[in-house]
Amino acid sequence: MSTSSNAPGAQFEHRQTYDSSDFTPNKSKSLPLLPARQALVDDILALYSCHPTVERIKRYTPDAVYDDQFGYCDNRYKIAAQWFGLPKIFTASENTGYEVVRDDPLLIQFKSQHKWTFPVLPKTVTLNSMLSLSLDPETAESDFIRVKYHKDQANEKDYSHDGIGFNLRKWQADQLPKYLNDEELKQFEADKNVPPQKPMEP
Repeated sequence: MSTSSNAPGAQFEHRQTYDSSDFTPNKSKSLPLLPARQALVDDILALYSCHPTVERIKRYTPDAVYDDQFGYCDNRYKIAAQWFGLPKIFTASENTGYEVVRDDPLLIQFKSQHKWTFPVLPKTVTLNSMLSLSLDPETAESDFIRVKYHKDQANEKDYSHDGIGFNLRKWQADQLPKYLNDEELKQFEADKNVPPQKPMEP
């Protein structure tokens, strides 16, 4: 993982496999965070809870990467589309607990439990995941910390960055902005000019 702010976001990926896919958080075991780091975690959880704002999207650097089981975004414009699009997919979203398990100079990791409510049925599903936030070295010690790589890991296996599965995740992230017309999203249009990034090799 890179330690230079000038390196593209893809070079900040934290790769890790686990012995179990049980990411159920235990709040009582959560590591305490400094105020600036806690504020970052709070903003990320607010995004998951369908409360996107321009200021919260600015938690990401223009060349940041967002990587989960459904999408792979390699710039902040695509990341913004994911967050502004979320309230259009779910009628409600609630974080029901998290546990910080790692607090390193350039990495914060925490288990997260989230309840998602779909509009059609309606049906609520609860998902646990491991969130890894690789921090921008330039802002890691500041009052407004930014993220270079955000990984939402759904199970013990890390994500592959090749093959049909990866191409579908990348395609989804590329297409979503075309269907959104949020004024807030337009504030990040300049980030579309970030050069395409090659994922790190496993």
